[in-house]
Amino acid sequence: MKFYNSIGPNPRVVRMFMAEKGISIPVQEVDLMKGENRQPDHLKRNPHGQMPALELDNGHYLSEITAICEYLEDVHPKPALIGANPEQKAECRMWTRRVDLNICEPMANGFRFSEGLPLFKSRVVTVPEAAPGLKKIAQDRLKWLDGQIAGKQWLCGDRFTLADILLFCFLDFGAQVGQPVNVENANIAAWFGQVKARPSAKT
Repeated sequence: MKFYNSIGPNPRVVRMFMAEKGISIPVQEVDLMKGENRQPDHLKRNPHGQMPALELDNGHYLSEITAICEYLEDVHPKPALIGANPEQKAECRMWTRRVDLNICEPMANGFRFSEGLPLFKSRVVTVPEAAPGLKKIAQDRLKWLDGQIAGKQWLCGDRFTLADILLFCFLDFGAQVGQPVNVENANIAAWFGQVKARPSAKT
């Protein structure tokens, strides 16, 4: 296998997932700033031109971070970062979906349509007037999540999972691009500190 890596929160999710599992895969860097991900070589790996991508031993490619992580979980089931049984897997997928749709997507597009506009306006459809609303949605859903994790160590209770990794990578990214977590979200802040202390968070 080969992992096609770049800057940004999406590749970091997979790197952190692999670090938690102790998986080592050869890496090829793709220069996102220079637009290498939009060139023919990478479009063969992912026609959306997005990062990251995983090349399998048979020459096929996977993209989309949840699909890549689920594949790696199936190939390397221990430690289980999605789930060891159907209920655990469904619970993790539920929280991963909630985090992705309600927080990561509006946060990322809020960045692409504002601070990141000079880089993205020639690459994807951008809607600058939507940026403030998207950022507001992400913060509102974080406030909701703060209440949901009260009394829990991780999003899935006592299990550290892909959902935690996804949320952490995007919140850490958001803090660097003008979307810090509201200090009133004390449960999120405590959770974030726990994740940041894990060795995998240094990837």
